Amino acid sequence: MAAKYDVRPTKQRGQNFVIDANTVRRIVRSASLRPDDVVLEVGPGLGSLTLALLEQVASVTAVEIDPVLAAALPHTVTEYAPNDAQRVRVVEADAMRVAQLPGPAPTALVANLPYNVAVPVLLHLLETLPSVVRVLVMVQLEVAERLAAGPGSKVYGIPSVKAAWYADVKTAGVVGRRVFWPAPNVDSGLVSMTRREPPATSATREQVFAVIDAAFAQRRKTLRAALASYAGSAARAEDALRVAGVDPTLRGERLTVQDFTRIADVLHDGPTNLNP
Repeated sequence: MAAKYDVRPTKQRGQNFVIDANTVRRIVRSASLRPDDVVLEVGPGLGSLTLALLEQVASVTAVEIDPVLAAALPHTVTEYAPNDAQRVRVVEADAMRVAQLPGPAPTALVANLPYNVAVPVLLHLLETLPSVVRVLVMVQLEVAERLAAGPGSKVYGIPSVKAAWYADVKTAGVVGRRVFWPAPNVDSGLVSMTRREPPATSATREQVFAVIDAAFAQRRKTLRAALASYAGSAARAEDALRVAGVDPTLRGERLTVQDFTRIADVLHDGPTNLNP
């Protein structure tokens, strides 16, 4: 198929196509899909996962940035699964710029995400498409571990906290590099997410995320020091932390998303008697 369409996978677009049927079936099985699901797939590539998804769900909306692959996918589905051709919608677009999609709202996201943009694409889609309640994505193994990490873990960081804002996150297995073409230099991991309501807060999501970014900008610093610039001074940061019930001598890697939410509440809508 790659030869037919003169497709050459590029690192620029993070293209590593799954070529193992068992892996495709495993992804679909791990996604816990329902017959009435509308699945969003990002980066369908040559269509192996798309075909497997169509066997299990109501329809698939595939977002593909590569114009050649986007044009080829309907023909591939028609050739290999002619009875399913009417249940796939192909959108030629950059997933990072998607604001809305044609057809029914997606209920699940299942994708082999490009390594180079996996986290920003995932977070963007979770924010933009609240109808997505279940996620199963394949990403670089290190990224999978970071997304699912809890407070105190060595790999816990910004992706971990921001993903936890949207959903309960867990790893769902390791995928070896040999099931891809071309084979990447690292193994991949499956990440499962189930959406839940974000923490209750008077601050906006952007304000909470700004506090998270500031806390991890200098990981080795205590929260008092790390948040000093963001809060306006170290004294004001310490006051806000204490009001939020957080020890100012801790580092960001020890805090839950609920902790960060309380800090944002205090800094943006909390007591006005904090030190200047």
